[in-house]
Amino acid sequence: MERLVVIGGDAAGMSAASQARRLRGPQELEIVAFERSHFASYSACGIPYWVGGDVPGRDELIARTPDEHRARAIDLRMRTEVVELDLQPRGSATRGGRVRSRDLESGAESWTDFDKLVIATGARPVRPSLPGIDAPGVHGVQTLDDGQALLDTLSRSSGGRAVVVGAGYIGVEMAEALLKHGYEVTVVNRGEQPMATLDPDMGRLVHKAMDGLGITTVNDSPVTGILTGPDGRVRAVGTEDAEYPADVVVLGIGVEPETALAGAAGLPLGVHGGLLTDLAMRVRGYEQVWAGGDCVEVLDLVSGRERHVPLGTHANKHGQVIGAGVGGGYATFPGVVGTAVSKVCDLEIARTGLREKDARAVGLRHVTVTVESTSRAGYFPGAAPMTVKMLAEHRTGRLLGVQIVGREGAAKRVDIAAVALTAGMTVEQMTSLDLGYAPPFSPVWDPVLVAARKAVAAVREAGV
Repeated sequence: MERLVVIGGDAAGMSAASQARRLRGPQELEIVAFERSHFASYSACGIPYWVGGDVPGRDELIARTPDEHRARAIDLRMRTEVVELDLQPRGSATRGGRVRSRDLESGAESWTDFDKLVIATGARPVRPSLPGIDAPGVHGVQTLDDGQALLDTLSRSSGGRAVVVGAGYIGVEMAEALLKHGYEVTVVNRGEQPMATLDPDMGRLVHKAMDGLGITTVNDSPVTGILTGPDGRVRAVGTEDAEYPADVVVLGIGVEPETALAGAAGLPLGVHGGLLTDLAMRVRGYEQVWAGGDCVEVLDLVSGRERHVPLGTHANKHGQVIGAGVGGGYATFPGVVGTAVSKVCDLEIARTGLREKDARAVGLRHVTVTVESTSRAGYFPGAAPMTVKMLAEHRTGRLLGVQIVGREGAAKRVDIAAVALTAGMTVEQMTSLDLGYAPPFSPVWDPVLVAARKAVAAVREAGV
């Protein structure tokens, strides 16, 4: 019997374990999984919506409990952290290795041998070394424990002043959640505009909408420290120019690959700090070691470069691919185009492919177009405005990226562009796409296709 060890009990790790179990029974493959937190197989992406009250309770975010995994012959050990990897050197005739784990309740340590290893350690929130960063009232929102701690803080008072540090996806989603709790919300952002995953001109639309919702957004303002009162609790967030009073602070600065364990074992890391794998999600140079989820870097199909894209959709796909490999089959994860959607109240935000600065960074000459349209036929009740920005490669017209900001019905239109990017389509080819049409769903020319038509004209003009 072989033994598979999985480090990390969330999306990638448990998807891999479950898929491997489907392909190989308990008599062929023993599966041992380690998870250091109190929860496994849950949706971290849903935490802002649970905090905001859209999701009624914490358990709604749990896809499968530890006992459900154990019932499928997966030995899932909770509150147990792997603290060391002992891998056989490359080229060794002996396969596998062992891991040293620590029970976080008792402190007891032990070694577990493995034939195959899956590393799914996820990502860690960026938590800068600032004065007061660990003060009571300062919260991250990475885990269910984090979400519960924030809700406990919010429950102690009805309203007050909240400051969100960072204006990315988590930042804007948490701003909405705090607004729903009756807080006066300020978002302090080091960037030029909110949502740095968009170009600044599109981020400006998000800023304007947030202002209209009553959320104060302060840009170009790196935080210099968290200020505390006599009781040691947070009282304000400081920048070089001002102080912003706060009864609660939420950190939404982003995440980094959690690869300290892998790096210490000598496994290959990329420029973003994530593990490097092949198409089958095997760690490069290690036949019996796989990695997936937020701890890896993946190929960007548009730029041809590797990047870190921490999303649950990718993590689950990685797990399926890994599980197939461990189970004796074969599957691949070819890469991503960088698709993401979010919302703040009724404003929808979407992007896929490259921003302008991304295209410049990889030496792609490009044209850009921006169009204003509506989610439905203009005469149909409920038609809402949206702005679509499109990037196309100079001369070839290959689609490079799309960004969308609008109201209901805007964000998921980015999926049209995601498919076109994956297929390597030109903007001219996109204009012939046979998309669904009826007045309640779209204008005769879908906004994405309007942008494609305008991009075709821009490419032709640039080539003259």
